[in-house]
This record gives sequence, C-alpha cells and structure tokens, in this order.
Amino acid sequence: MSRRTAIVTGSTSGIGHEIVRRLHADGLNVVITGRDKDRGEQVREEFGPHAAFVPLDLISTGAPAQLAERAIELFGRLDVVVNNAAMDHTDDLLEAPIEEVRRLFEVNTIAAIGVIQESAKRMDHGGAIINITSRLASIGVPTMSLYSATKGAIKALTTAAAVELAPRNIRVNAVAPGMTRTPLYDAWVKKQLDPEQTERDVVEAIPLGRLASPADVAAAVSFLASEDACYITGVSIAIDGGYTAR
Repeated sequence: MSRRTAIVTGSTSGIGHEIVRRLHADGLNVVITGRDKDRGEQVREEFGPHAAFVPLDLISTGAPAQLAERAIELFGRLDVVVNNAAMDHTDDLLEAPIEEVRRLFEVNTIAAIGVIQESAKRMDHGGAIINITSRLASIGVPTMSLYSATKGAIKALTTAAAVELAPRNIRVNAVAPGMTRTPLYDAWVKKQLDPEQTERDVVEAIPLGRLASPADVAAAVSFLASEDACYITGVSIAIDGGYTAR
C-alpha cells in the first residue's frame, strides 16, 4: 500500500501545525494549507519531501476543489482530511454586524463544508475526515455565541455526514478542544487585566487541572485517522480535561 495522504487546513501555526507534525510522524504525506505563504513554507521545510504547502484562501471560489486536486497531483491519493481552519470571534450577540456574522460562517462553516464535499468525491480508497470543532459547540459562553454557532453547525454536520458518507467507506468524526495553549490563547491572556489570575481561573475550571496542549489535540486526530479507529464514525471527542463533563 502506498503512503497515505492527509490535508490539514489552517496548518501554518498552532493546533494545525502540531497536527501536521503528528500525521507526518505517523507516516503520512501531508498537505499544509493556509493564506500566509511565508509561514506555510517555513512549516513545509520542517518535513521534507513528504510534505507540501498549498497557499489558498478556502472561502475563495473553487479553492476546496483546487486543494483536493492538488493533493492528488502531488501524492497520488487522498485519504485523510482535517478541517482545522477557522477564525476566532468575540462580540455581543446583539451588537455583531450581520456582515461580520456572514464572514464568520463563511470561514468556519461554509469553507469546511466545501472541503468535505470536494475531498470526499476524490477519496477513491475511502478515508477519514476529522473536523476540529470546540468545547463551545456544546456549551454557552457570553460573547462567544456566534463562534459557538459556527462550531455547533460543524458538530451537527459531522454526525449527519458520517451516515451519508458511510457507503463510500469514509468515516467522519470531530475533535472538540477545550482551552489549548496556542499563540492565540497566549495573546488573549496577555490582554487581561490580571493575566496570571485569569490563567489560574481557567485552569481551576478544568477537572484535570491543566490546559490542553496542541499535542493533546493532535493525538486524538492521529487516532481517528488511523486504522485503529476503522469502526468509529459520527463521534465527537472532547479534548478538554473533563471541562464539559462537569
């Protein structure tokens, strides 16, 4: 069997970068994608000939099809897709401009749907699709309602797509990270009036007593992408240290 190929969207930093690292270590070809060409090339250089960078804005017309086609051109097959690309959003539900809401759904939901559609059509050997959602797909947090809605839509899509794509031997699952130590998290903490107390409060709310690391999330993706998960589809795995189990 030839080396399997994975696409990881939004993979030039943070959790996406770590997922690329893990899948590459698992023996997959990995297609890195994002809008930042410099960061993308830096990530690609870490992994040698079994990685490639495809610069794309996934909300642009035809981008999901272009991404899937390019993966097959580069490596001959497509087996795993990780829908990780997303933008953060914090605002009062009643004040957010509707155009801002449309863009949020375009990036976090519509683009992911397009990637699923175009990738699944080209998964000739079956495969695995893993959607990165969030703890916020299952809980309510003030000022995060709209972001939660985009991730909740992907969680619901995961369940339905798992049933619809099963005849193609394509498994569809989700990974829902809690608070994870990424550059985005670090920037948020620094903006707080008392960053140290803020972090203590965050950690105290997590039963396991620590933040997730990007490697924790990547490990779950690795499992769902593997043959060890060949009978698992339609599930969402919370990587949140027990936060949503309280």
